[in-house]
Amino acid sequence: MNLKATLTQEKIPLPDNFFSLVQRYKEHLHKWNKIHNLTGAKDNETLDEFIYDAIFPLSFLPKVDSLMDIGTGAGFPGMILAFGLPDTHVTLVEPLMKRASFLQFIKADLGLKNVTVVKKRVEQMEPCIFDLITSRAVTDTKMLLELSENFRDKETKFLFYKGEKVFDEVKDTTKDMQHKIIETNNRHYLLLGENL
Repeated sequence: MNLKATLTQEKIPLPDNFFSLVQRYKEHLHKWNKIHNLTGAKDNETLDEFIYDAIFPLSFLPKVDSLMDIGTGAGFPGMILAFGLPDTHVTLVEPLMKRASFLQFIKADLGLKNVTVVKKRVEQMEPCIFDLITSRAVTDTKMLLELSENFRDKETKFLFYKGEKVFDEVKDTTKDMQHKIIETNNRHYLLLGENL
């Protein structure tokens, strides 16, 4: 996959410095990964697929001022979304020290003023309302909605990166919410909110 060509072809709106940030991020991730095993994505092609997966929702997401990513890991999707949304304040919640340290290093090295790294479990955070809450590969939809109880109001939207189980999860959990499932080849993006 040629990441730049694919994203340009799909007309995903990205800031001018997106690809230079991604390049520096990838270089650092390769170095850190050898020592700390931050992610299963070990080669450039897999990393590009992860980055594409993280950033694709910019093709359908509404504009938001604040975003919280639960369980960011090595940066998917939260750090990549932060590269693509320079005007959105992005809070990356990651309890594991080695991953949180990596995220903090990336924030400092790339000079990202729109990023805050929180080294805690989301349930240990002080309540605060976000416009958008995202998560990838953390837990099921019902649990994610419970974990985000203190961080949402009626306007908050959710974007969960899911597989095919999303259809079963939606049946059980979205009674009070509207939802849309946006499908790509390997991903089902679940967008939730009271007003979509």
